[in-house]
Amino acid sequence: MIKTLRNIFSIQELRKRIFITFALLIVSRIGYHIIIPGVDASLIQKMEVEGWLEFLGMITGGALDDCTIMGLGVMPYISASIIFTMLVKLVPSLEQLSKEGASGYRKIQQYERYATVGICIIQAAFVAAWLSTFKIKGQNLIPDPGFKFRIFAVLSITTGTMFLVWLGEQITEFGIGNGISLLIMNGILARMPYRYWNFIDNIKTAIKEGRNPAAEITQLVVYILIFFAVVTFVVLITQGQRRIPVQQQKQARGRRIYGGMRYYLPLRVNQGGVMPIIFAQAILMLPTAILASIPGLRFIRDYIHFGTFWYVFLYVILIIFFEYFWTALTFNPVEMSKNLREHGNFIPGIRPGQKTAEVLEYILNRIALAGGVFVAFIAIFPEMVSTALGIEYALAAFLGGTGILIVVGVALEFVQRVESQLLAREYEGFMKKPVRGR
Repeated sequence: MIKTLRNIFSIQELRKRIFITFALLIVSRIGYHIIIPGVDASLIQKMEVEGWLEFLGMITGGALDDCTIMGLGVMPYISASIIFTMLVKLVPSLEQLSKEGASGYRKIQQYERYATVGICIIQAAFVAAWLSTFKIKGQNLIPDPGFKFRIFAVLSITTGTMFLVWLGEQITEFGIGNGISLLIMNGILARMPYRYWNFIDNIKTAIKEGRNPAAEITQLVVYILIFFAVVTFVVLITQGQRRIPVQQQKQARGRRIYGGMRYYLPLRVNQGGVMPIIFAQAILMLPTAILASIPGLRFIRDYIHFGTFWYVFLYVILIIFFEYFWTALTFNPVEMSKNLREHGNFIPGIRPGQKTAEVLEYILNRIALAGGVFVAFIAIFPEMVSTALGIEYALAAFLGGTGILIVVGVALEFVQRVESQLLAREYEGFMKKPVRGR
């Protein structure tokens, strides 16, 4: 490991890219300490963080509970990306544009930026309206909640979000890894020290009260062991693949025979990533809140409330459903079969064409089921730990849900990109030595 780190910093280009990445990540944290103009900063520390604010922070790296100009994080950009990911599969003109290579990809990215600005303005307007009515112990969080505050709030939040998106693009181009993903991971990791300090506070409190802190120390040790176990499990599943053997047809050109090689088509176990959890949370949170606000339907909140049986049941069902939905949206077995056939490839023992498409669809359905069960388990695991260990859900949330999936996924991608840079220059990577002379 020490030799690998030495190799990393011995390569000037790689060293420069890593420096730029971490420098821009540090710059991004500055905006999380700039309060929205018009907010009473003395009251922010007294705010009680609501569950949905904590959830948004875990999936976007934002901090609405701190009332900062970057409170939305990159949530508007994520929303725009999800929308265009689906539109590319549904709108023929966008689908054709996506097949034009780098120029088409840049055009779609430009559309995503425009959509990000529009979505950000709408979300910032709702945040400004929410802050205008927020009271803390009888005091208004916004001393002058007028039209002027809302305009400045929308402008500052939109500017902060677009600045984050710009930083993400700079990291992607000049740094290492996906910039937007690294910004989200940076926001999630920034929350961890504050939450973990709760264990230290509990131990200090026990000592001050003259009690034996063995129970608190045991709780901390168990939490750490569970954390490493969950990370290991998520890494194994994230890296897990269903490799489908593919045979290349032999072609005779004169006296030479080309092709005939065998390779594998890798299909990840968790195709949907964190998208099934995000979709399931949105379905459960928004309609439930709307129906609960209608007189006569407020009993719905009692049945479908966070932690109840029906909430967990619907949550798991929706996650598995959206795992199937996202897999079907991003992978078309018919198109994959067509591409294999056009390039002279086939699955051994399977006739090219419709039969290959049916086999691929069957495999994808089985993978989607396994991935859906895995994501559902990770999503409800924090609640199980919170109940078993008797700790706050905000602390247990780091043991599962979107946070752990994002952090592990982005960290693995970052390590793989650094390793690819090392192997390209014939240095020893993190996992194994490069294969030379091939």
